[in-house]
Amino acid sequence: MPTGQTRGTSEEGVDTVLMPDPKALRVLLARYAELRIAAPPTEATRRALADVSYTLCVLTGVNRVDDALDVADTLLAVPGGGEGRGRAASVPAEAPGVPAARRTAPTPTPAPTPAS
Repeated sequence: MPTGQTRGTSEEGVDTVLMPDPKALRVLLARYAELRIAAPPTEATRRALADVSYTLCVLTGVNRVDDALDVADTLLAVPGGGEGRGRAASVPAEAPGVPAARRTAPTPTPAPTPAS
C-alpha cells in the first residue's frame, strides 16, 4: 500500500490527493483499539501500537495520533471519500478535521514561465 501522498490536478482544475483505502483505515483503527485495550501491556504491544499509530499518521497526513484518528473517522464518514484503492478522491473543503492537503480546493493555473 502506498504511504506517500500524490498530488495532481483534475480536468476541472481542482487539486486532488490520493486517499487512503477505507478498508485499510478500518483495519488500522480496529488494530489500534485492540492494542490500546491490551491487558497487560507488554513491550510487544507497545511496539505494535507505535507502529499502528505511525501508519495511521502517514496515511492521514498528520503528525499526531489523536489527529490521525479524527481524520480517519472523518474520511470514513464522508460519502465516497477515499473509495477505491489508489483513486484520487475529493473530500469537501468544509470537511472538519481533515488536513487542508486532503480537501478539494480550486487551484489557479500557474502562468507559463518564459524559456531562457
